[in-house]
Amino acid sequence: QVQLVESGGGLVQAGGSLRLSCAASGRTFNTYPMGWFRQAPGNEREFVAAINWNRSTYYTDSVKGRFTISRDNAKNTVYLQMNSLKPEDTAVYYCAAAAPFSLPSTSAAEYGYWGQGTQVTVSS
Repeated sequence: QVQLVESGGGLVQAGGSLRLSCAASGRTFNTYPMGWFRQAPGNEREFVAAINWNRSTYYTDSVKGRFTISRDNAKNTVYLQMNSLKPEDTAVYYCAAAAPFSLPSTSAAEYGYWGQGTQVTVSS
């Protein structure tokens, strides 16, 4: 079992930055691929970024060059640094964990553990 708790969301002006954190429970955090997803009102949950247990990273095209996913296995934490934020980035952001040593996926169905979400609002 893995429990995930996100933090760091908030209200920011367009062009600003936020860093989301996701703290995970468990002794084998370093074996889990971790992902960030987001869901805006009326939209489906969409993939944002993922990081493998070997620190390979993956991004959706709309955030490449602006967002950076990273992990600190000593702290059982994964981060999402978001720069040059746009109003269209407004959503609830969710942290997720997939099965140990599996390959990161862009599909939410491949992630078995989810946090409660944190709201990010970008004003124009």
